[in-house]
Amino acid sequence: MITNPPSTDNLSLRREIAQAIAASPRQRLPFSDYMNLVLYHPQHGYYSTNSHKIGAGGDFATSPHLCADFGEVLAEQFFDMWQILGKPAPFQLLEMGAGQGLIAGDVLKYLQNKYLDFFSVLEYIIVEKSQAMRNFQRQRLTKWQERLRWMEWSEIPPNSISGCVFSNELVDAFSVHLFAINQNQIQEICVTTAADSSEDITQFAEILAETSNPKIAEYFQWLGLDLLNGNYPNGYRSEVNLAALDWMGEVAAKLQRGYVVTIDYGYTAERYYNPSRYQGTLQCYYQHRYHDNPYVNIGHQDITAHVNFTALELQGAACGLEKLGFVPQGLFLMALGLGERIAALATTEGIDIVTLMQRREVLHGLINPMGLGGFGVLLQAKGLTKSEQSQVLKGLKIPPIG
Repeated sequence: MITNPPSTDNLSLRREIAQAIAASPRQRLPFSDYMNLVLYHPQHGYYSTNSHKIGAGGDFATSPHLCADFGEVLAEQFFDMWQILGKPAPFQLLEMGAGQGLIAGDVLKYLQNKYLDFFSVLEYIIVEKSQAMRNFQRQRLTKWQERLRWMEWSEIPPNSISGCVFSNELVDAFSVHLFAINQNQIQEICVTTAADSSEDITQFAEILAETSNPKIAEYFQWLGLDLLNGNYPNGYRSEVNLAALDWMGEVAAKLQRGYVVTIDYGYTAERYYNPSRYQGTLQCYYQHRYHDNPYVNIGHQDITAHVNFTALELQGAACGLEKLGFVPQGLFLMALGLGERIAALATTEGIDIVTLMQRREVLHGLINPMGLGGFGVLLQAKGLTKSEQSQVLKGLKIPPIG
């Protein structure tokens, strides 16, 4: 793996990581600790300093960057939930990791224009770890300040949320443990300083060590997977997202009654840990290009790993959440009315052909199964009555094909 840092490195962050390695008992850090510093260091981390790096001009774009339709059809699902729950007042909509605030703005604008009765009882709560992102959101969402609250996760009491907790491309950014199969053992991939480090620049290298957390081995037993059954090649490597399990437990604990919606890219456990996916799913994003080297562009590139949705389902069930459904984003959005929006383009008056084709391309981008449309949407619930449980969410009513 290439380790030479280009000029785009944040050298201050590189030095901070080197100091953390030197201070550790065995002069190495689990990759999860390294990733946490790279992404979330308070002064130098990617998400602490790069709120402008998301979107067309940045390192990557998410569904809400394509058009307002993504947030608007999500708003249809939230309205549907409010109705199923008996139109509670207030209805709390908690978004975790709101990025640049695009979904929040699109949802609030749409509800204010179309469902004023719902909008009037809505409490929109944003939980955002990055102060830089929080500042960006406040600027973008000034118009809806009276409907919005920014809160720390720790400030939300247990069993206090009645409504919906949702996230879009959040869990993929949690810090993950890396492991490799070596000589029929599961070992952890750790980060240490490389032998070719200079006085000016510390290089980083990977080493194999015993696992730093017993939960890593327990994780595969819990999933019912045997990675030492001979089907996995020596050198097979992948990720374990223990932070996602903690997060799911906290979400379940905060929710008293309502729904959880998790949208992200990922797989079921069986597909995630397929022997043929022997290099795992870790990816880095820099200026709309992706690669697999987390030791360059330090502090200036995103690092992500796909989501194990089976783990989220199992952890949710263990914490009192009922799985309602798991569907591709494309089908979910079509069920919420995106298909009708695409069909309506042909009869839109006053639209020129170039604009029409561009808009159609954007909407199709949200449902393309080879791209954003292939993302997973996991829907869970807690505290619903039997009558409420029997009502299928609009996003799970798969539209007929043809």
